[in-house]
Amino acid sequence: MTLRRVATTLGGALLAAAVLAACGSSSTTPAAPATTTDAGGKVAVVASTDVYGAVVRAIGGDRVDVTSIIDDPAKDPHEYETTPADALAVGKAAIVVVNGGHYDDFATKLVDAAGTTPQTIDVTVLSGLEAQVPAGEEFNEHVWYDLPTMKKLATTLATDLGKVDAAGAAAYTANAAAFSTKLDGLIAKLDAIKAAHGGAAAAITEPVPLYMIDAAGLQNVTPEAFSEAVEEGNDPPAAVLQQTLSVFGGGVAKVLVANAQTESPATQQVEQAATAAGVPVVEVTETLPAGVTDYVSWQSQQIDALTTALG
Repeated sequence: MTLRRVATTLGGALLAAAVLAACGSSSTTPAAPATTTDAGGKVAVVASTDVYGAVVRAIGGDRVDVTSIIDDPAKDPHEYETTPADALAVGKAAIVVVNGGHYDDFATKLVDAAGTTPQTIDVTVLSGLEAQVPAGEEFNEHVWYDLPTMKKLATTLATDLGKVDAAGAAAYTANAAAFSTKLDGLIAKLDAIKAAHGGAAAAITEPVPLYMIDAAGLQNVTPEAFSEAVEEGNDPPAAVLQQTLSVFGGGVAKVLVANAQTESPATQQVEQAATAAGVPVVEVTETLPAGVTDYVSWQSQQIDALTTALG
């Protein structure tokens, strides 16, 4: 696992200045992109992370040219510093896909600074999930773990790509339908977990997998103060850590679902406590693991690991 809370790119300072300058501009009608395709005639699309890049490729096939800004498990979307190459890609893009929900603000700033008007898909807005959060509760921005939202994204991508590339509209629609069918298969796997283990207690290190856990009918028993502290890169208070460790005693938690891209002394203690208590640990990630390029197979592997852990 990697320590995620370290910015890993250079050259962000210069571009940040450009972004701030652009955000302060009074212009309300930015220029349209000069072109919607690259030199090979493919639709240029930028995705904030390789998760969304994988979905774009699933829908666009060989008719799209996808640039994923976060394309390495060592890069942290929360702290990523953009580069001039990122800005150039966004400036040439016909479509930009961002997670939204303050997860990848760097991507939104790139769009604002681009001086063009790419079609921007904010997946958090598309999901409608933020509006469903009760007052006073934190919104879980990791919406790519919500499979119904990813079905919405597939349909939206097919529509938007078809507007840019009318000749490929039928192919985009067919690809989106095929992708949606595969997601139905993943939803069926989660329904099977719910039928067999609904109500079982699960622990987490971060909120990353909560949509998956909820869909599987599992009950998160981790103190919210612990998972929030880890997500923010902070050490949880000692009392909160002890409360978290206690869920592995007496057979309370049946599984620990840990973000493999975050490691700290606190998460190490939690994983050690789970292992000592005989509680299986399932690792999940925020971005595609090295060597993985397909969204469905990635999610399927994680759901299968959860199924196996629960027995």
